[in-house]
Amino acid sequence: MEIAIVGAGIVGIATAYELACDGHQVTVYEQRSAAAEEASFASSGLIAPSLLIPWAAAGIGAHSSSLLWGRQPAFRMVRGAGRAEWAWLWRWRKAARSPSSQSTLLALEKLGRYSQSRTRALAALFEVDIETSHGTLVLLRSKNDVKKLKPIPELLREAGSHLTEIDPETARLIEPGLSSDVPLTGALHATDGEAANCRLFAQVLRYAAQERNVKFVFNAHVQSISAQPTGLQVKGETELRRADAVVLCAGLASASLLRKHGVDLPMTAVHGYTISAPLREDLHAPQGSVIDPVHRITIARQGQRVRVSGGAELGHGGGEHHGDTLQKLYSALAGWFPGAAHLSSSQVQIWRGARPTLPDGAPALGPSGVPGLWLNAGHGACGWALACGSARALADRIGGHAPAVELDAFSANRF
Repeated sequence: MEIAIVGAGIVGIATAYELACDGHQVTVYEQRSAAAEEASFASSGLIAPSLLIPWAAAGIGAHSSSLLWGRQPAFRMVRGAGRAEWAWLWRWRKAARSPSSQSTLLALEKLGRYSQSRTRALAALFEVDIETSHGTLVLLRSKNDVKKLKPIPELLREAGSHLTEIDPETARLIEPGLSSDVPLTGALHATDGEAANCRLFAQVLRYAAQERNVKFVFNAHVQSISAQPTGLQVKGETELRRADAVVLCAGLASASLLRKHGVDLPMTAVHGYTISAPLREDLHAPQGSVIDPVHRITIARQGQRVRVSGGAELGHGGGEHHGDTLQKLYSALAGWFPGAAHLSSSQVQIWRGARPTLPDGAPALGPSGVPGLWLNAGHGACGWALACGSARALADRIGGHAPAVELDAFSANRF
């Protein structure tokens, strides 16, 4: 088949590659001038366990008043936020209390494990170093911190993840750079935890896709999609670009394009921040990745850099950086791993990006409900973690084969 893909982030590129491997003729349309320029540009890097990624699971910790209020709330409403954003937040918190919430989380974990396996297989196939680091610690300042993660640890163990509770001494043996001055009652250790460079892998995968004759059309703003006949309309062109199928991997634009066909996906942009700083001293830096569940911050090793991520904002905010949130990220790195990175270096990269998110935290993956139009969008904070597995599973569905993981929980009509 001739298949058009909208969006050249990690999800779109992975989807293009998998479809090309199945023998389809694939063209990717991207409104930016290069691949992986938005949510994939500077993600936290965490791949697994995907459910431990902050903001991956709907409503976890939503009972806490500090989630929304205070000088440095975990969730911020910024300029441009209105009734729609508050309504979405209400649905997000409600999703955690839904009878189906645990089955959705379990489906997410299974997809995450499958995706990690596929990512590893592709990295080995390409013989490329994507700056992978292994092992994840969830740092616990107090025993009450575990309550903020419920029911994630139980679900991870149920799914077969190696998650163990360890004491502070063992945590510091695993991560020697952890400060001895910060109170620590223990940690959760995920031995199969993993982090890697999303944008680097996206570029490698793009070249691999091009070797399989995938075409990339940049600076192409898709204005609309058509089901009869199937195709898409690019801004500035008069003719419809025909295809046998269209796959939407373009985040919020995916929801906008489908709305004209009567499909209403309650997707919004949850903006987050990352700080990437060059390594200063290896022994003082994280060897793998750590998660601060109280402040929902991750610190991960990526080659010769350290990346800190956190923050969650609803509303566009004009693209301005929030000083208090950035200071929280700097303080987290300096507090947990003093001397790990050159924080005053001109090479420090600050990034604010949108994570297109659905209220239950799960993506829309599979048929859209409109003939010829498919979805692989709305992965939220887990775009990198779920990209390769989502792409392989969707390619199987399009090809008429049963995917290796169950996709019912990710149906577009669940809303």
